[in-house]
Amino acid sequence: MAEHTPRSLIVSLYGAYGRDADDAPLAVSELIRLLHAVGVDAPSVRSSVSRLKRRGLLLPARTADGAAGYALSPGARQLLDDGDRRIYRHPSPRLPDGWLLAVFSVPEAERHKRHLLRSRLGGLGFGTAAPGVWIAPAGLYEETRHTLERLELAPYVELFRGEHLGFAATKESVARWWDLDALARLHGEFLAQQEPVLRAWEARAGEAGPDPAEAYRDYLRALDAWRRLPYADPGLPGELLPEDWPGGRSAEVFGLLHARLRDAGSRFVRARAATG
Repeated sequence: MAEHTPRSLIVSLYGAYGRDADDAPLAVSELIRLLHAVGVDAPSVRSSVSRLKRRGLLLPARTADGAAGYALSPGARQLLDDGDRRIYRHPSPRLPDGWLLAVFSVPEAERHKRHLLRSRLGGLGFGTAAPGVWIAPAGLYEETRHTLERLELAPYVELFRGEHLGFAATKESVARWWDLDALARLHGEFLAQQEPVLRAWEARAGEAGPDPAEAYRDYLRALDAWRRLPYADPGLPGELLPEDWPGGRSAEVFGLLHARLRDAGSRFVRARAATG
């Protein structure tokens, strides 16, 4: 599993604690303090924020007290809202809505967009059913549509919803459409990192409550490690996966860490903001 990068941790921070009804910006000084708590130095925060700004994900803004800060762009807010449906869901034992198919055609003069489309569909968790035919659980339709529209790729793509009618058994086909061994390794790496963290917190269950600073640190790292997984593994139903599939356990571990640590970490964020 990839190491935590400053840019990824900033996105995780905004996803966990940087959204509210007013989309209030986070002050630069607050970002530096909060990222320092998970081992990121100030120059790395500033350079990563600059890259996120260039990508159109963060917009410069002033906080209520006039400090320099950054707010989420509308596109970034949509991206995080779409991500919530993946990150905090529980794996389904079946495929209630069928499959989503994406078929695209890009003129030769714009062939650079072909690579971008493949990259984006792969990043959304699509598998490859056949050359030029990409497949995912149909529940990913809204997020796929939002992503293609945001990147101005929608004119090149046709989306279809349907069921798999053969000729091979669907379970056999899924094993061809996705690299299940690679996905299982990702789940295993997450469990190797985060199950010990969960056990350590469970061993302290009799204490008065999680220390906010520790809860924030462990939760942000767990979220940052977890949030990539539901994109690599797009919620394939258990009935179509190998018997010993680790995805259910990794989702359970993250869910337990989220329930135990997220709100306590929020108290640390609010305290840091209040003292900034």
